Amino acid sequence: MDILHLVDRLEELFNGSRPIPLTHSVVVDEDRILEIIDQMRISIPDEVKKAQQVIAQRDRVLAQAQEEANRTIALAKQKAEEFVTRDAIVQAAQSRAEQVMIQARADTEGMRQEADEYILTSLSTLEAELTRLLNQARNGIAKLNAERQRVVQIEMGSEIPEEQ
Repeated sequence: MDILHLVDRLEELFNGSRPIPLTHSVVVDEDRILEIIDQMRISIPDEVKKAQQVIAQRDRVLAQAQEEANRTIALAKQKAEEFVTRDAIVQAAQSRAEQVMIQARADTEGMRQEADEYILTSLSTLEAELTRLLNQARNGIAKLNAERQRVVQIEMGSEIPEEQ
């Protein structure tokens, strides 16, 4: 299940909760919220798997680019050797081989940089989303614990003044 869908369900549960009069607190269905949190725990590894797939795809692209660069270099060397007996042609072939090698390296580096940037952006987005979700869960837990403590203290006769 998509993590964003679970966040939406959590928000719907919160929005559909009954408010406690004269407070900023709401009563939520504990079973439903725990069920959504459990589903989030299950879903997060899927998001991590997606990130790992992106990394694997980047590695495949880099390997293909390296293989292509090696083929291009090998081809350039082969052509250079064919013209070894002729000085002018040898010089031209060497120059071209160097250009091909430089271009292949530049192409490989460009692909590597693009793949790294894509991975970094994806992982940063995932990290921000996970941090936001973790903060929301922690805030909800803290609020529920504070409300529980307040209710227990009220029941014991030592009412705490309401927060402003």
